[in-house]
Amino acid sequence: MTTEFRTLDQADVKGKRVLLRVDLNVPMENGKITDATRIERVAPTITEIAGKGGKVILLAHFGRPKEPDPKESLRPVAAEVARIIGRPVAFAADCIG
Repeated sequence: MTTEFRTLDQADVKGKRVLLRVDLNVPMENGKITDATRIERVAPTITEIAGKGGKVILLAHFGRPKEPDPKESLRPVAAEVARIIGRPVAFAADCIG
């Protein structure tokens, strides 16, 4: 039995929301990203989906806080993603409801 995996080249994402699970646990010091390599590695995928007319929704977490902690927020990471891909990135502080 052969399983054929579809690739992004074959996906029709125009006008669709695309949920993209990404690992954005980047090192930070004093609220500033010190190494954006993980963001740079996922940027081509984000750009390709958006370029094909898809609306990219990034799903990520930062650390493993038990309670909401502003120091563990992905807000600065979203700003860096926007800078790297050259497109605006909205940040959702909460995803419940």
